[in-house]
Amino acid sequence: MRRRRSDILGEGPPARVVEHQLRRENADEVDDTVTGTLLVNRAPVLTLWASIVAERLGHPRATALTLGKAVAGLNAQAKGRRLGIYEEPPKEAAKEKGAPAAPHPASISLLGREVPVKATAAGVRAIAKGKPEDPAAVERYLTQKFGASLAEVEAAMRALAKAYPPKRLAVIGFDLYEQFRPAIPEGVRGWGAKGALHLGTIRALAKEG
Repeated sequence: MRRRRSDILGEGPPARVVEHQLRRENADEVDDTVTGTLLVNRAPVLTLWASIVAERLGHPRATALTLGKAVAGLNAQAKGRRLGIYEEPPKEAAKEKGAPAAPHPASISLLGREVPVKATAAGVRAIAKGKPEDPAAVERYLTQKFGASLAEVEAAMRALAKAYPPKRLAVIGFDLYEQFRPAIPEGVRGWGAKGALHLGTIRALAKEG
């Protein structure tokens, strides 16, 4: 019987990231002893985490999904400007003396970002490029990015969010994200790059809460 080179050398599994294909009817039933690793961009990770935090803070799921997508978008814009990928927004023209101030748009604070929102017939929605975000589109986006691992990742993040009281989570939510977000190269090289998301790290943070 021919032996594999890795068996002969005593090496572990190949360095490529393994995506677990766990399928469960209920995401809360995922075995917490299973440590998965997923290769993914930061944007969907932040979108999912921000939406879960928003739910924990009391927002309906549909609203939370749009808030999560908006937070990820605002974060990407800020980073893109720092890296010189996006141009700085033009400064507003000087207002005439005595001109009435423009009405301040409603916003919701989430993970350090002020997200503009609008009340629609279906509920409060985050605004992106002047239009309300579609929660169904955000669901499809997350399914596309995480695939069969979505339920497992979501269960781990929900456990982490539940490990902290809402008021505390509102303060440290982004700090927690920075501790488990995928590691990518610094600077422009990391723009749009995928990194390893370790579910074991998220679960460990939940136990520390």
